[in-house]
Parts: sequence; C-alpha cells; structure tokens
Amino acid sequence: MTQPTDIRGEHLLTALSLAASGVPVLPLRAGKVPFGNCPACTSNACGGRPNMKTPGPCQCPDVCHAWAAATTDTNVLTSPAWATAWRRAAAVAYHPGGAGVTVVDLDDAAAVDWARATLPATQTVTTTRGEHWIYRGSMPSSNAVRPGVDIKSFMAYARWLGSGTGVTAALPDSVRALAVKEPSPARRAPQRLSVPLRGHGGACPHRTPAYLDRGIAMAEQRITAAGSAVHATVYRTFLAVLSTHGRCGCLTDTHVNRLFTAAQAKGESARHCADAWTNALTALGL
Repeated sequence: MTQPTDIRGEHLLTALSLAASGVPVLPLRAGKVPFGNCPACTSNACGGRPNMKTPGPCQCPDVCHAWAAATTDTNVLTSPAWATAWRRAAAVAYHPGGAGVTVVDLDDAAAVDWARATLPATQTVTTTRGEHWIYRGSMPSSNAVRPGVDIKSFMAYARWLGSGTGVTAALPDSVRALAVKEPSPARRAPQRLSVPLRGHGGACPHRTPAYLDRGIAMAEQRITAAGSAVHATVYRTFLAVLSTHGRCGCLTDTHVNRLFTAAQAKGESARHCADAWTNALTALGL
C-alpha cells in the first residue's frame, strides 16, 4: 500500500519537473487551496509582493501569498521552510500567467459543450467535473465570465492534472473577449437594429454551416439564461460571437437579428442592442 508520504514525495518530484521546464509551481493543501500566509505575513502585514504579476515567494522563506508563492527556483522548492508544506500537500498547482499560458476552466458538462461549439481546439486536460482548455499566451484572470467558466492566467493558480491531450493553440480573441467589460453608456453610439456585417478578408475557419448555426444558438441560450447583469451578458455574448465569426463574413443580418431578438426578450431595448453591437465591433477593430 502506498503511504501518504510517498504521494507527497511524488508531488515534490512533479513540482521539480515542472519548474525545470519553466512552469512556476506551488503546493496545495486539502481542498485544492493554497497554504495560508506565515505569521509574519498574516493579513499582508509584510506589504505583499511589490509586483503581483511576477510569481515567486515574498521576502520571507515560507509558502506565502497563494499564487504568488509559485516559483521555478529549485532551491526554494526543496528548502526546509517548504518541507512542511510538501509533507502536508494534497496536490501541485502552477501559475498559468507566469508560465505564459491561459487556462479556461470549464466546471461542468454544459460549459464543456459551450467551449466545443465556441472556442478553437487546444490542449485539453480532464478535471474532476469538467475540463481545462489551455492556450498559449497570458491575460488578466477573471472568474464567472459565463456559467461554469473561469479564466485563470495572471494572478491565479490552476491545479496541475497532467499534460492532457491536443496541441496548445494561440490565445484567441474569443477568450480575451470573455473578460472584457462593456464600455460605459456614454461611449455607446446609436445604430439601427439591423446591422449588416461585411467580410473582412479573413479565412473562414468554420468546418460546416452547422458550426456557425450552433454558435448562434449557444449565444441565444446564453442571453436567455442570464439571471442578472443582462446588459453585460448581452455585450459579452456579442463580443464572443464577433471574435469567432466576425472576420470572415459568415454572419448575416439574420444571425444578428436572432441575437437582438433574444436580448430584447430579456428586456433590452433595440437601442441598447445596437449600441452593444457597435461597441463590440469597435473593441475588436472590425
């Protein structure tokens, strides 16, 4: 029977292997949470890290400041100060932004279905309840960008669950768009309800017409399911649709009006729909 100490030794070996490949790592305790700050750093009494986008322990030698403890320094990882944490560790985590990647954390089957219909294929890692989709490139982290979906990159940690399958794709605009907040109302521009979208010379990435239709249907469902923050949901949905389908000329007035109809059924005005669409076009440079 394998003893807990052997398992925890394996966690350290995994951490050292990842650190050697340039991935900043840290131990997690039971419940998949980081270790708390040491007494000297309780409630950030030490002032925290001066540059919170840079992983690595603070000036104290302990495993402090959650994701900011992540490091590639093998001397730190194997130091006596970290030994206690490794003996208690339940898993290994890493700082995605520090490793130059972004993790789209899909927390359930519905979120996975949405990603398969909406996002470009990339490296995929199976989790307890869903999947991690890993893209090459970093960005600000953002939680609950849509039901069951978190974005983990800078200033966040993700549990290491293996390398998964597939080839890591470049971070797409459709993922960046999920974390973008709608511009203030003062910046909205009036526009007609029917907003024709012309092709922009890009190559069409859609395998079949059904891919686009399914994407529009998923967007309608996202708007319809919004229980709060309807304005923000409509804008982010428009942004996601345009980032995926807006450059190749596949979208038609019929598709746009389907989205507008779903938004108006949630109480949005035609003016707000047109403004949100225009803002999304502007944000993406379309």
